[in-house]
Amino acid sequence: MKEKNTSRAFDRKYNYNGTDLGVTYNAQVSLFKVWSPKAVNVSLILYSAGNGDNKLEEIPMEKCSKGIWKVSVLRDLKGIYYTYEIDNGSKKQEVMDPYAKACGVNGKRAMVIDLEETNPEGWETHKRPITTEPTDAIIYELHVRDMSVDLNSNIEHRGKFLAFTETDTKSEEGETTGLAHIKELGITHIQLMPIYDYLTVDESKEDFEEYNWGYDPLNYNIPEGSYSTDPFHGEVRIKELKQAIMSIHENGLGVIMDVVYNHTAQSEGSFLNVLAPNYYYRTKKQGKFFNGSACGNEIASERFMVRKMLIESIVYWAKEYKIDGFRFDLMGVLDIETMNLIYQELRKVNPNIILYGEGWAGGACGLEEAKRALKVNAPLLNHVGVFSDDLRDGVRGDVFEEAEKGFISGGIDTEESIKFGVIASTKHPQINYSKVNYSDAPYAKYPSQTINYVSAHDNLTLWDKIEATCGDEQVSLEEKIKMQKLANAIVLTSQGVPFIHAGAEFARTKYGDENSYKSSDQINKLDWKRKHEFKDVFNYYKGLIKLRKQHPAFRMTTSREISKNLTFLKMPDLNMVGYTLKNHAGGDEWAEIVVLLNGNEKNQIVALPDEEWNIVVDGKQAGIESIGKVDGNKVEIEGRTAMVLVKA
Repeated sequence: MKEKNTSRAFDRKYNYNGTDLGVTYNAQVSLFKVWSPKAVNVSLILYSAGNGDNKLEEIPMEKCSKGIWKVSVLRDLKGIYYTYEIDNGSKKQEVMDPYAKACGVNGKRAMVIDLEETNPEGWETHKRPITTEPTDAIIYELHVRDMSVDLNSNIEHRGKFLAFTETDTKSEEGETTGLAHIKELGITHIQLMPIYDYLTVDESKEDFEEYNWGYDPLNYNIPEGSYSTDPFHGEVRIKELKQAIMSIHENGLGVIMDVVYNHTAQSEGSFLNVLAPNYYYRTKKQGKFFNGSACGNEIASERFMVRKMLIESIVYWAKEYKIDGFRFDLMGVLDIETMNLIYQELRKVNPNIILYGEGWAGGACGLEEAKRALKVNAPLLNHVGVFSDDLRDGVRGDVFEEAEKGFISGGIDTEESIKFGVIASTKHPQINYSKVNYSDAPYAKYPSQTINYVSAHDNLTLWDKIEATCGDEQVSLEEKIKMQKLANAIVLTSQGVPFIHAGAEFARTKYGDENSYKSSDQINKLDWKRKHEFKDVFNYYKGLIKLRKQHPAFRMTTSREISKNLTFLKMPDLNMVGYTLKNHAGGDEWAEIVVLLNGNEKNQIVALPDEEWNIVVDGKQAGIESIGKVDGNKVEIEGRTAMVLVKA
């Protein structure tokens, strides 16, 4: 009977436990190991460069147990490039090493490298910011190229990793740009959209005008070459990424890496599929690929050698690049056990690691729902958060229905979804879960399992969604700005972990492009002129961030604390939410706080639980200082605004 390479018996037979796959280098010898259990023959092919006709040598590899092929080369191979030639019986194919740590241009050949030589001066001892609780994080999602490619950024290394080493840049209007801007805003963590080596952009083109978000993985363990100043020499991209991370850390910010372990850019012809046909991917009986990623395939994370590859990859990034957290694209494709093992291993590297992901898939998966890292299965995940599409669509309206309104634009029946976000999807006696957008029960064991947001790289930007929902209505610029402020006022005052899309703080637009993954720089760039035009929005977000960072009442760490200290108030009208934070919640110096949210166009009078309050946030200003007083037990809140009051 023919052995199926997707069976448990196959996994038991070929479950290699060693941690030395890839190349183990020193100046005297390089040991190469690759896993290809069904190959008839495997050869190591050496090249003098990462591309071109410069083959040096072809060396047969020795077949060992557990599907491993190995060979030792007894000379200094530093700087030499290599591939594996796999003979599957019917044909021979050259492939990349899936465990490679460096590569040549466009990721077609791996490179032998001494990683210590890629460390910038001070790398090993530089200070990293420590976030002891995930709820202390304020995450800012950013594409490397978007930050600096605008000429008005006045950044020299436009579109490159090294842009993050320029820490004092300003626009023509005199506003801070780049890392200086992000630091001024006050967020705690930059979530970098894919920085691993992805397929689409041709790194050999000097001008690099081709654009992509990077959700098409080619080499999981290697930085993207188009973000380096020299993609032809494999060590450059590594050193420059480390320089960027070191600069971000030294400016007091953490780095979160967006990882796409749910699929690869190529399917049948991928090097993983050549090394072990149909093993790395979930396939149907007819041999066709399951497509839970909606990108052509889905990684079979539940299989032994696939799980091993993913865990070793992510631990490598945490160790070698000092990454502070990871965001998992389409995490709902991956299995729960793998995600929990990832957390377990990462905790050994960094006890304060932050992990979260999209708790959904892109299509029908080949693994049953009960085993997948979906939002509904969040209680089975250990310290792994999920994005709250409940709050997102409650605030702004459905992301797939451009004209549908949300809380900020006068939508109907959104209050329970807003309240669900406020309590970070935990259990609370005052929530009617039957009226929450997509969840009929609490799914977060603790508030750090909820990532609250209203916009991200995909779908319409918040500003473009506001424009779309206003439609043909005569809505003034002033009213739209109110909505832009209110949306993230909700996010930044809610429990859980807040997430801000880069540029939302100055009303970022992509001109209605809701899927700009390969659109031009003109569409995707951060337009630094808008910071000056929408400085009022920037200052408002900055004030809200300062409020959150200084007051732990907005970032409680347990479900019990939230249930005990957060009480919802009765509101005078629909499309309103109000609540109190009492008992010095979270150890706050403020004894009692009231948060009021008015999604209606008109002003409203709200009864307060007591008399004598200081206002620290209204529709115009936000911060920690009093900007007004309320002597009685009623206050008027302007339409489409938030208000935060503190007991006098």
